[in-house]
Formats: sequence, C-alpha cells, structure tokens
Amino acid sequence: MSNDAASSETSLPRRDFVSGTAAAVAGLALASEAAPADEPSDKKIRVGIVGGGFGRSFQFHEHPNCIVEAVSDLRPERRDVLMKTYKCEKSYESLEKLILDKDLQAVAIFTPAPDHVRHAVATLKAGKHVLSAVPAAMSLEECEQLIETVKQTGLTYMMAETSYFQQPTISARAFFKEGRFGNLFYAESEYHHPGLESLFFENGKITWRHGLPPMNYPTHCTAHMVSVTGERLTDVTCVGWGDKDPIVTDNVYKNPFWNETAFFKTSKGNAFRVAIYWKGAHRGTERAQWYGDKFSFFFPHPNGIPSVIVRSGKQTEKDSGGFVRQLAEFEQYKQPQWWKTDMLPAPLRHDSGHEGSHTFLTHEFISALVNNRQPVVNVYEAVAYTAPGIVAHQSALKGGEQLKVKQFDPV
Repeated sequence: MSNDAASSETSLPRRDFVSGTAAAVAGLALASEAAPADEPSDKKIRVGIVGGGFGRSFQFHEHPNCIVEAVSDLRPERRDVLMKTYKCEKSYESLEKLILDKDLQAVAIFTPAPDHVRHAVATLKAGKHVLSAVPAAMSLEECEQLIETVKQTGLTYMMAETSYFQQPTISARAFFKEGRFGNLFYAESEYHHPGLESLFFENGKITWRHGLPPMNYPTHCTAHMVSVTGERLTDVTCVGWGDKDPIVTDNVYKNPFWNETAFFKTSKGNAFRVAIYWKGAHRGTERAQWYGDKFSFFFPHPNGIPSVIVRSGKQTEKDSGGFVRQLAEFEQYKQPQWWKTDMLPAPLRHDSGHEGSHTFLTHEFISALVNNRQPVVNVYEAVAYTAPGIVAHQSALKGGEQLKVKQFDPV
C-alpha cells in the first residue's frame, strides 16, 4: 500500500502549522548519512529468484551489479512470469534443483512463510547467500536454527523487511541518528489489513496464510522500533481477539485470533505498542509514530492526515477544563522520495512496492555482497524483528500474561 505524503493536500489545524520544506531538506542530508558508504564496483552477483508470486516484484535485473542467472517456482506458469520479468532464460522446477546450480552465488527466497527457514538453511548449506521474505522464522527453535546455520556456513543472510525502507522510516532513522527526538520514550506501529482472508484460499484450497496468527507476521511493525533506535524488545503482554468464524476455530496453527495487540518493553526501558489486525472496521495501513520529549514524528494516517512533526513548545494554552498546558509546535513534513536520490543506483531510482522499499531491498542485498559487508537486516536483526511476535502470540494464548522475549544477539 502507498501513502504519498508529498502529494497530499489534506488541510491541518492552522495553529503553529508551517511548511515542511525545511525539515525535508534537512532530512535529506541526514538520510544520506544513514546510507551504507559502499565503494563503486564492477563486480557482478549471480542471483537465483525462487517464488513467482511476491518474487516478481523486485528489480534484480536492473541492478548494475547483478545478473539474474536462474528462476524457480513449482508452477510452470509462475516460472514463465519470472523468466519474463527478469529476462532470464534458465529455470528450475524447484528450489532444491536451483541451489545445485554452480553458477549461482545467491538466492532470493519468496516462498511461503512456513518454508522460509527450511529453504534458507538448505540454500546456505548449498553454499549460496540468502535473501528471504518475511518473517525470518515461525518459531523460536527455527530462529536458533537459522542463526546457527549462518554461523556455520559464514555466508550472508538478509531478510527483505519492507518497513525498514519505507520512506517515512528512512526519515525517522535519520531523525533519531541526529538526536532530534531527544529521549524517544514511546513508539507505536500498526499493520491493519482487513479482508486478508481473500488470500487464505486459492483455487478452492487453503493457503499457508489460513489462520496465521497475526503476531507470527510481526516484522512490518517491529522494524519500526528496532531499526530506528537499535533497541531490542525484551518483554511483552499481548491480547488477542477472535470470533466464531471457522478460520479462527479450525486452522493448522490452532490460532483463535483475527487481531492481536501487543505492548512491549524495550532494552532501554521504553514502551512500544504493536497492533496487527486482519479483521474489523479499520482502514488498511502499515504505519508508525515515534514520541520523544523534544520531537515526535508521525507517518501519514489512513484517515487523510499526512506526515507531521510535533515539537515541544514554549508557549502555553488552556485545555477544555481551563487548565494550562504546553502548546506544541505542529508542522507538516513534506516526505522526501528517497528512491529519487543517490541512495540508489540510477537504474533503480523509481517508485516500487511497499512505499518505495523494493528497490532499496534489492540494492542493499546486492551491495552488501559486492562490498563483503553485513546487510542492514542481517540474521540477528531479522530475528530481533521476528522473535518478539512469536512470544507475543504465546502471551495472547495465555490471556495476556507478561512474558520475556528470548534474545539471540551474540554475547
């Protein structure tokens, strides 16, 4: 979904409302500092693409340091689409056959979520670097298995988390690095996708999404805190909601919830709310907002409010009860389109899926391999986004019991 704040004409309260142009220009300089400083190279990475659904929405064939060597999908029609999309003449009937190709250096895995760890482990053990769709894993045991395999093979793993490179998230990360928030004490993230059950069935058969616990798909939200501040999510209490629909009374996950709302404590003692809802009277969104004691920043809202910045003010006003309160400064933030900048190679400077994130994900994976560095969403970062949701769902099943989130970072 896309929320183009730069083109929004929504009116906001006039009080202390100013143009966001200056903030956008300042943010541009900050974002360039936040980008990895890679050296230009003529090196080429030969990549295989697996999964002809989501996998066809990336730009590997446009990257100057990448060659799409082969593609794969279990379905012939999807293999054909991948071959056409990536202008690739070589295809395989399965991932297991593709990873035997000695010409491949890396594989981008866009298979169903329950297969991610199995496929990533097999690919790493075959000597190929891995880019995987989200989530990284479906259980804490799988998180451990994935990390151990990366350590054993010494190869690169990256998770393709779109929220990391949403245009407002890039801005928020730059603001945080500059220290503009002051003390960032709270954040909240919402992934609302009503009507998702349309993806639960295909050709009369249930898909892997049928009955999936919302918090087992948490990374679109958890990335909004972890990738911006670097904090880890350490404790959680979560409440789920379901009804008597057959989807949440009979599914392979034994999940009774359509919607789950989690409240996390971070490693710095801060608060973070995550709301993942598949059903209800709410508008679709993938958004966040960050609160600091000096500065707060808000994603565009699906009800029509564009990106805004709130600053702690020196003036005061009276509330409806007649009590004096601080009058905050309120301004629109004209969201830069970072995909138009030199953060990307020229051929990738176009809008792409999930708020312009796909070209960034493509570039980050290839650039990390070319420059022999860790990608920004490496295996530890990926698990730090994934594991908290797994534990949150366990909390919901226990009626909201507060649980510790297992940490996987190296000591």
